[in-house]
Amino acid sequence: MGSRPSKEHGVKFKHFSEISEPAERVVDAAEDLVQRFGYTGFSYDDVARLVGIKKPGIHHHFPRKEELVVVVAQRYTHRFREELLAIEGRYQSPVDRLLAYTELFERTYRQDQKLCLCGMLGAEMASLPDSVAVEVNRFFSVNLSWLAEVIERGQAEGKIIDSQNANALAEACLSILEGAMIVGRGVGSVPGPAQVGAIFISSIST
Repeated sequence: MGSRPSKEHGVKFKHFSEISEPAERVVDAAEDLVQRFGYTGFSYDDVARLVGIKKPGIHHHFPRKEELVVVVAQRYTHRFREELLAIEGRYQSPVDRLLAYTELFERTYRQDQKLCLCGMLGAEMASLPDSVAVEVNRFFSVNLSWLAEVIERGQAEGKIIDSQNANALAEACLSILEGAMIVGRGVGSVPGPAQVGAIFISSIST
């Protein structure tokens, strides 16, 4: 198996917080395309058509596809963090927080069965540039840490079973939600990640 491609030494990519409004429209289009087709499944021609500009305009903002998708993944993780904070502010019960978490995936899936951006990229991990893989890892680390913390609290309160450790249950929960999106798209099933996630959460609740 070959090694994963990496960025050249000394290249500094933009951060999503630094981009202009026109560049953000490019990021919006790329996010949509990655969620539908993955990293290798779209081109700058596709982005240009969605944004309504010529391809050189895309290269002006992001000279390389790698740089564009790094920014896409950064922003996606940042927005997910904000959603997690909102859940914490809205719900006190660990079980309610977990149920609200499943709705984040449900909202994405209901947009024409789009997949989680980093779930889609994760399926291509072996062929991703290192810089993109780092951002994908960050997304999963953020989510697994948050889930484990919520589950640990639920176990301490006697609301969630403690026969499995919190990290294992967190991995199971995230895997089930990501998998539900993929299987749902593949078979065209009506149940989405929220329904599948609710079954799992019920099975670990006391």
